Amino acid sequence: MLESLRLPFFVAALVLLVLAVMIELGSGLVLDSGAKHYGLGLRYLVLVDGLLLLTVVLIASPLIISHRIHGRIQGIITFIAALLLLIASILMAIVAIALLILMISLLLAVPFGTIAYMAMFSYFPVAGVAITLSMVMALKLGFALCLILAHQRFLENKGLVLLILTSLGITVVLSFLHNLPPSVLVSIPDALWAVVIAVIAAIWSLVYLFGSIPAIIKALRVDRALR
Repeated sequence: MLESLRLPFFVAALVLLVLAVMIELGSGLVLDSGAKHYGLGLRYLVLVDGLLLLTVVLIASPLIISHRIHGRIQGIITFIAALLLLIASILMAIVAIALLILMISLLLAVPFGTIAYMAMFSYFPVAGVAITLSMVMALKLGFALCLILAHQRFLENKGLVLLILTSLGITVVLSFLHNLPPSVLVSIPDALWAVVIAVIAAIWSLVYLFGSIPAIIKALRVDRALR
């Protein structure tokens, strides 16, 4: 497939995805601007999109390195990355759950807890996050389109297609949740969806983790045979 790959479209897809991931990583610094709380959902998107970026890079790696080397290192890289993602997802889920419990507890502890909630979490830059999410979504859609234009056979990769749909889906739901409640309560569904994103990322990391084992075993067998 790589021999008939339309390289300009593939490079464009890769660049668009990198930009989306960079925006997600830098969203906390950009949106903070003096606010006590700016949400977790947008930043947690990088858990899934980072895995998507790794997948695309691994697909493209035979363009740079030989198929022989690629076959040996792909499983190991995938295993290490998936393991690190699993650990990060679990830790970030714990952080989001703790924050969610704190917010709900304060909100329901009338009157002083509610006052504390309003002071700490009532501000949420809905407009700024909406603009950022729109940019991220546009970049992801552009990435998906360029990937298809690079080669239609990418659509036959069910795992890749499901991961792309997952990435798009969690972004759409996050945007919807930000517009559902009053602005002073947005921090709660945002943290709740951050937990869901972390769980989804953990599930995907497990899929990649176990899926990389056969490739590692195959690489080890090839090394032993060469010896």
